[in-house]
Amino acid sequence: MQTLVKETHIWLSVPVLEFPAIGQPKDRRMRFILRYFLPGLAGLLVGPLLMLVVFVSATAITIEGWTSNWDIGSSQANPYLRTYVAVYGLLALSKEEAVYFNRSTDDAGDPLSEACDYAVTGTDLPAAWWSLTLYDKRGYLPENTDQALSFDATQAGQGGWRVLLSATRPAEAAHWISSHKSETFDLTLRLYKPSEALLAQPSVHLRPPSITKLQCTGV
Repeated sequence: MQTLVKETHIWLSVPVLEFPAIGQPKDRRMRFILRYFLPGLAGLLVGPLLMLVVFVSATAITIEGWTSNWDIGSSQANPYLRTYVAVYGLLALSKEEAVYFNRSTDDAGDPLSEACDYAVTGTDLPAAWWSLTLYDKRGYLPENTDQALSFDATQAGQGGWRVLLSATRPAEAAHWISSHKSETFDLTLRLYKPSEALLAQPSVHLRPPSITKLQCTGV
């Protein structure tokens, strides 16, 4: 008994763009430009302009070096900002659920660097819970295995707190955030269930952490 195997071929038709050669009618070349070139050029120009609209029209606040886009998660967010959040999946919670602050410099105004050690100090924050997380220059968690990339309210306890930030684990430190393999980096402060007072007057009711440079190596 023989088994017949039927071969099936699927052919895909892929359009190939051919720019009309020199000598072809001008109207043909013009149609090509209008159909393919100008829409592509418009896309390249409109994209950055829309992103500029997102950030220029947003309400940015800065408190002691920590910055936040105060429109994200609120009803005041414009359609472009909402689209940006939807596409990139950033800061998806409403403002009543969480607010976010970022910082990329120390108290002296210098960029945060893996080559330096820092002391991050703070006190109780006006939220039900909070966390402090380190991200590398690409905006991702550093690719290290230290399992020490964040610090939060549970570890801090009540009152004042202090956490060391460095590329190697300090010999004597109750709390530590690792900057190993981050190069330059920034910190994100997340405040979950912020107080009504903070939402109404953030510059009055938020006392964010300070970042003091202790020493640097290899610079």
